Amino acid sequence: MTTLDEEDRREYYRIEDRIALEISPLTAAEALEPELLQDDSPLFNLLSELHLSDFESQHLLRQLSEKDRTLAAFLRAQNKRLDLLSAVVAHTLLGEVGLPQRVIISEGGIEYAQAQPVTPGTRVKVKMVLMPRAHGLLLRGKVTHCDPRPGGDFEVGTEFTDMTDSQRQLLARYILQRQQQQRRQQLEQDGPAS
Repeated sequence: MTTLDEEDRREYYRIEDRIALEISPLTAAEALEPELLQDDSPLFNLLSELHLSDFESQHLLRQLSEKDRTLAAFLRAQNKRLDLLSAVVAHTLLGEVGLPQRVIISEGGIEYAQAQPVTPGTRVKVKMVLMPRAHGLLLRGKVTHCDPRPGGDFEVGTEFTDMTDSQRQLLARYILQRQQQQRRQQLEQDGPAS
């Protein structure tokens, strides 16, 4: 896969990963009004909202922990229950969205392979299930490039547009956690230095 433009590479850290991904053109209404962006799947919308609300409430839970440890422990237990339920929803969704595929992802955009070409500049809906915790994200994007690859498919670069702060922070946290996990795995594979 080629890289996104030079400016994007400097601004955001990129990782190679495997995620469930579905890309579709925006409708005329979705292209004009970012708040109209919805998915046809009620389960996906529920999963996405669960993760965004969980992310938005984390700072409140930290503040509460300083004042009332018992209440904070109870709320953490409730969060764990919600995480389990959202994992069930996510595994159900994997059948809808598709199997995880290889991508290069950053806070600014995503590169992936697909069978059909798409015109640069096309506005798209990017539906992602980020593994392994199965975070559901539905974002708007604009195709930046579409290049043929050996084997007949196409490498497509898409820049995320109109992201909320919560979506950007959730994606940034995911990328940071995956980066740390990949580094740990690499250290384990390399073994101790002699």
